[in-house]
Amino acid sequence: MLVGIMGGTFDPIHTGHLIAAERARVEGGLDEVWLMPANVPPHKPNAPRATSQQRWEMVCLAAEGNPFFRPVDIEIGKGGVSYSIDTIELLMKQYPDIGFSYIIGADMVQYLPQWHRIDDIVRHIHFIGLARPGYELDMTKMSEHIRNRVKLVPMPLVEISSTAIRAMRQKHDPVRYLVPEKVSQFMEVNHLYET
Repeated sequence: MLVGIMGGTFDPIHTGHLIAAERARVEGGLDEVWLMPANVPPHKPNAPRATSQQRWEMVCLAAEGNPFFRPVDIEIGKGGVSYSIDTIELLMKQYPDIGFSYIIGADMVQYLPQWHRIDDIVRHIHFIGLARPGYELDMTKMSEHIRNRVKLVPMPLVEISSTAIRAMRQKHDPVRYLVPEKVSQFMEVNHLYET
């Protein structure tokens, strides 16, 4: 079984995340995509605005109705800063028969050499890099052992961001169709990102 891991703050999860997950699944030949909210992401200077429980609930709502998407709360469950290598080692112990790939934006592929314990990571998993139209990535600058573990797949240009959604919610602008309907309702009921 081949599984793609799509991690992120998901503050909130939005339609762009789901489109990216589906493109990675289809183009990467994956059986499932596991949506994995980070507890405390190591590369984000600001803490998430929604609680880890609220972000988890929104991911669960967003995954409903898609049999290929599975919410996984490993990083939230273990707490602390979410480093990829720790998650991978935990997943490999729990699911030794699954082949894992991390799904990341092509713009993040160039930073793989700086990831915490990247040499250990690439020994265990592959990466699927989502290449948006017009984005040029020079992978020749990357060492071969990392480059060989990356598969670039095409991704449509989707201009949706969690930051923009939070700003819209703060101004009480509607976010319908930018997030799944149940996520929009959850944000309304819980007054998320309104202040």
